[in-house]
Amino acid sequence: KRKFVCTNFVFVTKNDVVVKQMARIAFATSSAPIITVRTLRRRFSVFAAAKPKLPEMSQNYHHSSLEVIGGGRDRFLPALKDSLVKPYNAFPLTGFNRHVETIYAAFYRSVPSVRLRRECLRTKDNGSVALDWVVGDDSFLSPESPILILLPGLTGGSQDSYVRHMLLRAQSKKWRCVVFNSRGCGDSPVTTPQFYSASFLGDTGEVIAHVGDKFPNANLYAAGWSLGANILVNYLGQESHNCPLSGAVSLCNPFDLVIADEDFHKGFNNVYDKALSKSLRRIFSKHSLLFEDIGGGFNIPLAANATTVRDFDEGITRVSFGFKSVDEYYSKSSSSKSVKQVRIPLLCIQAANDPIAPERGIPRDEIKANPNCMLIVTPRGGHLGWVAGEEAPNGAPWTDPVVMEFLQYVESRETINGERSFEDVQQIQV
Repeated sequence: KRKFVCTNFVFVTKNDVVVKQMARIAFATSSAPIITVRTLRRRFSVFAAAKPKLPEMSQNYHHSSLEVIGGGRDRFLPALKDSLVKPYNAFPLTGFNRHVETIYAAFYRSVPSVRLRRECLRTKDNGSVALDWVVGDDSFLSPESPILILLPGLTGGSQDSYVRHMLLRAQSKKWRCVVFNSRGCGDSPVTTPQFYSASFLGDTGEVIAHVGDKFPNANLYAAGWSLGANILVNYLGQESHNCPLSGAVSLCNPFDLVIADEDFHKGFNNVYDKALSKSLRRIFSKHSLLFEDIGGGFNIPLAANATTVRDFDEGITRVSFGFKSVDEYYSKSSSSKSVKQVRIPLLCIQAANDPIAPERGIPRDEIKANPNCMLIVTPRGGHLGWVAGEEAPNGAPWTDPVVMEFLQYVESRETINGERSFEDVQQIQV
């Protein structure tokens, strides 16, 4: 079932026309080592000894409606030339207002029917996460088929429409897919008095290692949305040269959580704040007995009655992960600081009018300085909206084909002659 938070909202257009609706908001509510074929590919690539020749691309290789920058721009543009030469045309009835687009995508976007098989993974600290695999993949995909791990946003999971659409898109390209539902999300069990956070990377590392152990001859990739994107980029930065992933995509990443928190309390954004805090309260209420008599610096009443995400983070999150204040938690958990350490191909896609992931928080300088990264900024899209493209308004978001074109290009370069040709450029140049 899809669970939505109902709220009344009012939009005022530039013509002072008041639009009143009742909408439901659902968004990325955010021993010895084993030597495998994948490891050998990474260690013994014939391309590792020399800088690869990079294709030269002109400024006209993408439409002027899109901002396309990054140190890896010339490396990755060939993958996206079919998508990026077209203008970004937001669907007229939704694209005029970022909040309308955000809510329309959450409420009216179709939810594809995808049969999933759940695997519950017990983590080293006795916690639990849920992995949802697409049923039937093993019957027609080889063990060497590339694997895409999906990280939904805050309180999001495999039930969300944007996740379901990506599952179908990847499956149609003969990729194996799995959704990583964080603790408490997507009805994932909670077995310890700890949820997850923007900076907690333990579960992510264990999930990726587990998937890699199940399919040791397959290349691993990941895509994350919103808070899931922030966690993913932090993971890429932490693992740096030892990252087991071959490529990744970050979508509507808040990047700078301090800036995102500032905007979260302005104007209509308070609606999203209240909706997400209600989702957090709902998850907490299911597992509140785990926190009985927990003591310490926890403020259980504040979390249980949180009316903002910041309240919940103050009562539970920042204490669970050892931060002195919520501001310290947001500052030290921002993935903008991890971009410069990324050593695998990374595509970041943002919307210039995203109300939850502000444009001014995008680390453009860091992305430009890293030859492994590329950034695409669309003029519209809202948060998790991107109601544009051939399937608009109710089908898959504009980003889905772009994501798969990028990942397929990286995978094709990964597996030429069974060796990695996208070896880390920064490492090669040193």
